[in-house]
Amino acid sequence: MDLILVAVISLGAIGLISAVILYAASKKFAVYEDPRIGQVAEVLPQANCGGCGYPGCSGFAAACVKAGSLEGKLCPVGGQPTMEKVAAILGLEATASEPKVAVVRCNGTCANRPRITTYNGVRSCAIAHATYGGETGCSFGCLGCGDCVSACQFDAIHINPETGLPEVDENKCTACGACSKACPRNIIEIRPKGKNNRRVVVMCVNKDKGAVANKACSASCIGCGKCVKVCPFEAITLENNLAYIDPAKCKSCRKCEMECPKGAIHAINFPPRKQKTEAPAAGEAAPKQTVKPAETAVPKAPQAPVAQPEPAKAPEAPKAEA
Repeated sequence: MDLILVAVISLGAIGLISAVILYAASKKFAVYEDPRIGQVAEVLPQANCGGCGYPGCSGFAAACVKAGSLEGKLCPVGGQPTMEKVAAILGLEATASEPKVAVVRCNGTCANRPRITTYNGVRSCAIAHATYGGETGCSFGCLGCGDCVSACQFDAIHINPETGLPEVDENKCTACGACSKACPRNIIEIRPKGKNNRRVVVMCVNKDKGAVANKACSASCIGCGKCVKVCPFEAITLENNLAYIDPAKCKSCRKCEMECPKGAIHAINFPPRKQKTEAPAAGEAAPKQTVKPAETAVPKAPQAPVAQPEPAKAPEAPKAEA
């Protein structure tokens, strides 16, 4: 009996001492957490996509609270409305940010980029990219296995069965960047939507020389540099045989689109261009009508004196009388 009592007392003493030690440690090494972090996290969409550049929504909330400013911070899923809620909690100003969207920079459709081999492995872009160059002659283009589709949490990207390329639904895309990270060939770029949701993009990432790129895909960029020369805003650079349009400098004049001999530059969401022949025809018709009367009026003046040979017939009559 005494042995049991001693054991109980010993265990109770050990538990009491341990509790005191833990309590003291918790007070000494306590980490203060601003309660606003939890409040900010509650208004975030909790998608944990990482599109904001932080590890999940909790990491983004902590960064917003600690920074003291929301400049340069954006939740791509919640957008500006969510950032306004965050600003209201923190008593800060929500700076307006330019909306962005995912852009698939490849135009290697089945028609433009014929298949030369058949892939029978696991349908994964990462595995296909690591094991071989792809089913076409282009080792830079889209593999079409759909890793980007699996990575998207918002059902905003799908593979078009006719072209074999992924297509982005701009109404659903949040520009979280998950599809861009999943693409092993860095084809998908997160770009600003642009004014009126219009933008000009080089739809190619092929860095091979012109002849090689042209052989692999009929719509590839061949690095001719014509777009660079024609751009009045110096928005296009040519590096490693590939042209790139800087969205911050581009003014959407579309001169590069018309200059590109391969059709590799696309103007997205722009209205269709008017045919070149229509405008000149209407413009030239007016001046021609006004010039014609002037031209006909000039020759009419000299025609009167030209009629002088008629009096020469008068002396012929007296000759006949003689």
